[in-house]
Amino acid sequence: MKAVIATLVLVIGLLSLNGCSSWVYRIDVPQGNFLEQKDIDKLRIAMTKEQVKYVLGTPVASNAFDNDTWHYFYALKGGNGSQFKKQLIVEFKEDKLIDLKGDFEKSADFNTPLDI
Repeated sequence: MKAVIATLVLVIGLLSLNGCSSWVYRIDVPQGNFLEQKDIDKLRIAMTKEQVKYVLGTPVASNAFDNDTWHYFYALKGGNGSQFKKQLIVEFKEDKLIDLKGDFEKSADFNTPLDI
């Protein structure tokens, strides 16, 4: 009889501890370059690499074999298990910006160079 009561107390104790695991605080873990649409809206065709780097910062990933393609990634893993990811691929030709691809919209003025 004592063994049954001890087992029952142990099972109830373990089940109650399992319920406490949601009380543990888990931090959000951001990685990469955080970009907003307002940053992307500043980009214009024919900008130099230095101008793009000034607006967006240094890219997270660079290709050793293709220096004309820059990759900007951002990922946020929330402590509650949620995930958020965005990417932007910036392409250059002869040190001038020619195209943007990814999860952001090109601005309406993207095809208007800054010189005009």
